[in-house]
Amino acid sequence: MIISGKDLAREVKENIARKVASYKVEYGREPHLCVILVGDDPSSRTYVRSKGKAAAEVGFQHTELLLPAEITEQELIDKIHELNADVGIDGILVQLPLPKHIRKHRVIEAIDPEKDVDGFHSHNVDALWHKLPGIRACTPKGIIKMLDKAGVEIAGHHAVVIGRSNIVGFPVAKLLLDRNATVTIAHSHTRNLGDITRTADILVVAIGVPKLITADMVKDGVAVIDVGISHDPETGKLSGDVDFDSVEPKASVITPVPGGVGPMTIACLMENTLDCYTRKMQW
Repeated sequence: MIISGKDLAREVKENIARKVASYKVEYGREPHLCVILVGDDPSSRTYVRSKGKAAAEVGFQHTELLLPAEITEQELIDKIHELNADVGIDGILVQLPLPKHIRKHRVIEAIDPEKDVDGFHSHNVDALWHKLPGIRACTPKGIIKMLDKAGVEIAGHHAVVIGRSNIVGFPVAKLLLDRNATVTIAHSHTRNLGDITRTADILVVAIGVPKLITADMVKDGVAVIDVGISHDPETGKLSGDVDFDSVEPKASVITPVPGGVGPMTIACLMENTLDCYTRKMQW
């Protein structure tokens, strides 16, 4: 089974849109998402446009704040503090990556944790690890939804996560642990990586190395979630971390690149924004 992130994302967004229509009548306004883009990186602009399109589809108010690449770190933080204080803005997202002179962690920590729709603030990361209420990172949240939709049994099975970032690797490992999976975390330099991946019932790969995982590295029936997206140096085309053509015949379920995890990440961003809004309005 090829898991279509587009189809599931459509279902999630349709559900959000129904709620937004009801909440707008009840509370007098729709949720408001603000996305900050620093500089003019073409890939980042594409991601920002995708988020704006999704916000429009679900009925959100959406603001794109385009700032010059030369902005200082403190100027960016000051702008974030202004948005934190704006009661009409429910969610704030700073598109990554940032220019090299701006420290990512300082910018993320400047965002109000109650408006941190990416789920990257230390408050929300800490809440995940301590099983407390908080905002869950979008991609890991979307991965769990995709596994559930495909009917993949998580409890009691062995999941291997390749990648250890705070954006995907560690959070998805924790969510899988919370669902009673046995989890192994590896990375691209793990020795004898194939010996580990061949034990996986669920394999999540998120490192950005084209076609790292080949058919000889997986067992029959594995559920494969490919988060990586980069350009294949041989063809120049977009590629995942998994060699889809060779692995797909052995997998029970697998996500394509593109069209797999990416759409679900954006759908979960919309879900997080709605959650931030409803917590504020119902307080």
